[in-house]
Amino acid sequence: MASITFKENPVTLLGNEVKEGDKAPDFTVLANDLSEVNLDDYEGNVKLISVVPSLDTGVCDAQTKRFNEEVTKLDNVKVLTISMDLPFAQKRWCGAAGVENVDTLSDHRDASFGEAYGVLIQEMRLLARAVFVVDSNNNVTYVEYVSEATNHPDYESAITAAEKAQ
Repeated sequence: MASITFKENPVTLLGNEVKEGDKAPDFTVLANDLSEVNLDDYEGNVKLISVVPSLDTGVCDAQTKRFNEEVTKLDNVKVLTISMDLPFAQKRWCGAAGVENVDTLSDHRDASFGEAYGVLIQEMRLLARAVFVVDSNNNVTYVEYVSEATNHPDYESAITAAEKAQ
């Protein structure tokens, strides 16, 4: 299992670690309008799944804005930003930040995504920072569990992986 720290303190991740080559686990999260969303809703697209603890923090804000900009240069790639933030807060944040190219999705209801991808932090009921790229056939082609939750992910590697997954 991935070893993660939050502000340099070790945390316990619940769920199953996902590895490159795995079939992407399904999940159910909530869109900003409270409708249920799962992996099949993005069938036929490459998915760059950006996982953040909360959009209301500096690194999460920057991460989501960066992928919002980068996705405009990519064909057939959907960026999903998943956090434990409430759907209402995600919608408000997107409006204030001008983020229009990313689907913000909430795992707050039952932590379905967090457990399926091994990013649910037991001590805080937040999601650990991670990036997954899933190709159009739902195969995982890239995984990064960011070892310190307050650090940025490797943006360039994730974007390159999304380009190659086409």
